[in-house]
Amino acid sequence: MAVLTGTVEPWALSADAVARLCGSTLEGLSEEEAASRLARDGPNELRPRAPVPVWRRFLAALADPLVILLLVAVAVSLVVWVAEGASGVPVDAAVIAGIVVANAVLGLVQERRAEGAVAALAQLSAASATVLRGADPRRVPARDVVLGDVLLLAEGDTVAADARLAACAALAVGEASLTGESVPVDKDPAEARPETALADRTGMVLAGTEVVRGTGRAVVVATGTDTETGRIAELLERTPTEPTPLQREMARVGRSLGWAVAVIALVVVATVILTSPLRTPSDAVAVLLLGVSLAVAAVPEGLPAVLSVVLALGVQRMARRNAVVTRLSSVETLGSASVICTDKTGTLTSAAMAVRHVVTASGAAEVSGTGFEPDGEITVDEESMDVRSPLGLEVAATLRCGAWASDATVREEGARWVAVGDPTEAALVVATGKLADSDARPSDVVRVGAAPFTSERKRMSVLVRGPGLPGSDGAGGTVLLVKGAPDVVLGLCTRVAVGDCTAALDPERAAQVRAAVDDMTTAALRTLAVAARQVEPVGEHPTVGAEPRVVEALEHDLVLLGVVGMMDPPRPQAAPAIAQAHRAGVGVVMITGDHPATARRVADDVGIGGAGVLPGAELDGLDDDALRDALDRTHVVARVSPAHKLRIVDALQARGEVVAMTGDGVNDAPALRAADIGVAMGVAGTEVSRRAADMVLADDDVATIVAAVREGRVIVANIRAFLRYLLSSNMGEVLTVLLGVVGAGALGLAGHGEHVVAPLLATQILWVNLLTDSAPALALGVDTPVEDLMDRPPRRPDQRVIDAAMWRGVLLVGVVTAGASLVALDLYLPGGLLDGGAGDLTTARTAAFTVLVLAQLFNAFAARSESVTAFRGLTRNAWLWGAVALSAALQVAVVHVPVLQRAFSTAPLDAQQWALCVGLAAAVLIATEVRKALARVWTR
Repeated sequence: MAVLTGTVEPWALSADAVARLCGSTLEGLSEEEAASRLARDGPNELRPRAPVPVWRRFLAALADPLVILLLVAVAVSLVVWVAEGASGVPVDAAVIAGIVVANAVLGLVQERRAEGAVAALAQLSAASATVLRGADPRRVPARDVVLGDVLLLAEGDTVAADARLAACAALAVGEASLTGESVPVDKDPAEARPETALADRTGMVLAGTEVVRGTGRAVVVATGTDTETGRIAELLERTPTEPTPLQREMARVGRSLGWAVAVIALVVVATVILTSPLRTPSDAVAVLLLGVSLAVAAVPEGLPAVLSVVLALGVQRMARRNAVVTRLSSVETLGSASVICTDKTGTLTSAAMAVRHVVTASGAAEVSGTGFEPDGEITVDEESMDVRSPLGLEVAATLRCGAWASDATVREEGARWVAVGDPTEAALVVATGKLADSDARPSDVVRVGAAPFTSERKRMSVLVRGPGLPGSDGAGGTVLLVKGAPDVVLGLCTRVAVGDCTAALDPERAAQVRAAVDDMTTAALRTLAVAARQVEPVGEHPTVGAEPRVVEALEHDLVLLGVVGMMDPPRPQAAPAIAQAHRAGVGVVMITGDHPATARRVADDVGIGGAGVLPGAELDGLDDDALRDALDRTHVVARVSPAHKLRIVDALQARGEVVAMTGDGVNDAPALRAADIGVAMGVAGTEVSRRAADMVLADDDVATIVAAVREGRVIVANIRAFLRYLLSSNMGEVLTVLLGVVGAGALGLAGHGEHVVAPLLATQILWVNLLTDSAPALALGVDTPVEDLMDRPPRRPDQRVIDAAMWRGVLLVGVVTAGASLVALDLYLPGGLLDGGAGDLTTARTAAFTVLVLAQLFNAFAARSESVTAFRGLTRNAWLWGAVALSAALQVAVVHVPVLQRAFSTAPLDAQQWALCVGLAAAVLIATEVRKALARVWTR
């Protein structure tokens, strides 16, 4: 990267002076000097982000409060294991540590995948440049352009570096990505004042902008991060990134659980000590182990891993829908999006101008098809147009002459058709190809002169030779073709084409043409008039060119062929996507640099509501409060700059909206970073915008954003489901032990020869935790929603993932689970609250232990939804059924396999006892169904 240094700005100097200051000439650098400068200054690219070492990423993943809590549990488990003599393997500590490591690795892998996907998109847009090396043109990668290189610019090129124009011919550059200027900027190599604003430096071309038409030669004055684009990128890198709502929520949950675990463990240990005086060191170890086990049970150690898996799988599903998420935790925010601020061109529309309407002296024709695809036809009154009719002859002449007077081409790249050059001209070429037996540009029609389009002339004229031209004889001739603004072209015409003849363009016919133009303009169509006249041959040879001034002198007494109306049509999937967003309570705001009438027409076509259009000029005059009020009424903002986008984001966020903002330009980056979800364009977007975004669209389609919002809601619903399951299940474990210890005497636990009285042993608690916190929770994370998530409003920004309603459900399940487990314990112990118990303590604990496991498996089905019955879509989640079956099978093994009986101190249960355990465990499902039914009745 390099920049021209000095006290005078390059746009205030002549190109010769700039070249001398760069140590170059207008003939360019030698290959040797260019190689030397490349080695000295480095490649012409944005400074890559310093790679974060894997070990540092791994440690960052361990900094999560929940993970820290698990690491504390590992440490305490190891201490207890050592205190017991360090015999065998510390299974508890090893399992929890394995979960922590697996979670961190999973997060690292997914982030690397996302980075790779974004890098692949950047590679798709890797540019090249034509430079003079030793006075000879050379095509080189844009990254190899150096200070002092002379760029040769042509239509369709991406400018590789900031450069001072030395010469140009009808050069116009699209600078919307940098300055926000919505129309191409005509360039002029004349010097400007040093204080000239960026958008007005017509003698400069800037890195990352596009050459729309014309040619030019320019001396490079800045490369890499020293370009205007690079400076914005550097500022962006220093902008801090705010944590997402999910990250804040999980941090809050981690802190809360940390305190709760400590308090619960201390209460249980203190209660055991008070009710069962310690007589030996082994009693103290047993009490400590019970406290640690309960603490581990209270911590949903599967939560970080399941959360990472669910987010990663959601990201993969989004990637298959062409949405590449760059930050894993941003997925949840998508589900909360309440407003989508979207560009028009390329997002709501196909980013391909298309001819829609052709008006001639004999009537009008419609042209079908979208984008630059060659498919479509020309119809009159919904019937295929007869090209031999007067109207057909006029339409064909209008389209063919418009195409012959154009410089653009279209070509197929992979599965897409793209335009090279001005999209308006490309639309004429594509429409001409829809004529029956038509060749848009036959090789025997040769251009012999041209007067280019300029903002002053508002027209382009070409001289062509060849057969079949309007006004020429069958053997061919020289014809002047003119296309441009209808009011300008009409003023140069004296006659109008009628079939294969001409007629005088009298005031009545001229008024009809103007009325047709007004109708098309009202319908937000861009209009272009096409005219022609036969002239005397120019030059002795078909390839001899006429000077522009000679061509301009011929622009009189033209024959008006027709007027073309064109527009960038909405994508076919845009209207259904907008309708789905509205049904989901998500507002859509169109923000465009285009004309207000065009913006309103597209908004109406795709179903964006609101009243009128808010132009950027009016927006400038509104204070923040007035802007918020205006955005309540108006959902279309036109003629905007990137600064307007940032104000709109701030205004929407100030009224409590969660904003998803799209952008493709360099100057969109601040708005993308400020939005809750920044969405960059993968096809038309710049590298700076992709860096700033949380999500990159590989197809630049608004339907992909809406699909991503739905996927975000699915992910949030699944996160809530497994949180509901994990927290309620762990609540059941904690309450079972806590209430069992406190009520040991009433339950008949005392008097069985044990110094430490507890309803469950530490190993049993850890087994329940291991069995139910992993597979079922993960299966809930990949569940298919049992309700239509796009038929409800988005979550409020202040609504927590774990809200009051969820905590009530968690407490209910915890109480019912504990009650069912303690009832099983009491039924098999003498001297308890329930008469008839005659079993031994081991059998009673086995029954309580089994009820606790089965209750949590029933809870897995109940936790799928907060309000929908568990029996809807019951068989839809095969993974959940598999996880439940595996967990149940393992519990049967623990109860009946001798080696596991000894490890977990269990006794075999007969069929009647199993039936009792299943019946007691089912109370969780029954209680939850009753609560859901009451809630549905209450909300009606």
